[in-house]
Amino acid sequence: MANQTGQEIRRGAFEMIAAMLISGTIGWLVVASRQSPQNVVFVRCALGAPTLAAICWALGLIRKDMLTWRTLGLAAAGGAAIVANWVLLFAAYSRASISMATVAYNTQPFMLVALGAVVFRERITASTAAWLGVAFAGLMLVVKVQPAVLAVPGQYLKGIGYALGAAFFYAVSSIITKRLKGTPPQLIALIQVTLGVFLLAPFVNYHALPATAMPWADLGTIGIVHTGLVYILLYGAIQKLPTSMTAALSFIYPIVAIVCDRFAFGQTLAWVQVVGAVLILLAAAGVNFGWRIVPRRRVAYRAAECD
Repeated sequence: MANQTGQEIRRGAFEMIAAMLISGTIGWLVVASRQSPQNVVFVRCALGAPTLAAICWALGLIRKDMLTWRTLGLAAAGGAAIVANWVLLFAAYSRASISMATVAYNTQPFMLVALGAVVFRERITASTAAWLGVAFAGLMLVVKVQPAVLAVPGQYLKGIGYALGAAFFYAVSSIITKRLKGTPPQLIALIQVTLGVFLLAPFVNYHALPATAMPWADLGTIGIVHTGLVYILLYGAIQKLPTSMTAALSFIYPIVAIVCDRFAFGQTLAWVQVVGAVLILLAAAGVNFGWRIVPRRRVAYRAAECD
């Protein structure tokens, strides 16, 4: 039994690492496709929907008892947030660089904590508040200096704003998904990307869609691999791994994104931005792992004396 558990953890770790390695390359493909964020997300949803439908069908998840009106309504609301998340994040890549957009996007744990406090009345600990201060200090350093290479010069701060907006909508989607406990995540993802097709169809510039094979290869990879395959790997890993290990391995994603930005687009970061990025990622890790940087107040208990 213990050996089987060890095998499951190793398999889950492999799936999580693969999912994060693949996810870290999405910014590269988005920028390389030279498509608008709306076009990219529309194609992602249009290709991801049949991929996820095939997965759900194979797993026997497309059943009437699974598709209640409550499930559809909540999944649709979460889908709208996810679509907004993707559009904003993809818009941030070309403005703030893949590296800095990804770093700013990793403030999402704090967005989730804030929404949890408002929606579920969850208490924010002193350590979480302190980590928020560390992340804010990192963000201030990040926005202080523009990256050396930008696809859209002069729009760095707007790009950082888009990335923060994307993090907010991701947190909104996570809060809504909490209400869908017991619903298979593959089915939730299918509903979300299907909704995305209809939401974005009016905003797509069909005349600007690629006319050559290479950009279509980029979009096809985003739609099939980064949406279909990554969902399988990610949710498979989450089911097998302890939460702490899942959180630890998730930091592979921003590292891969930064490396891709460096080698694909020659992006170099100033030391101030490197320090800011480290502070944000450190703070995100602190929240995910529950690291305490504010010691608990010691309460002295005095034993009652009896005569």
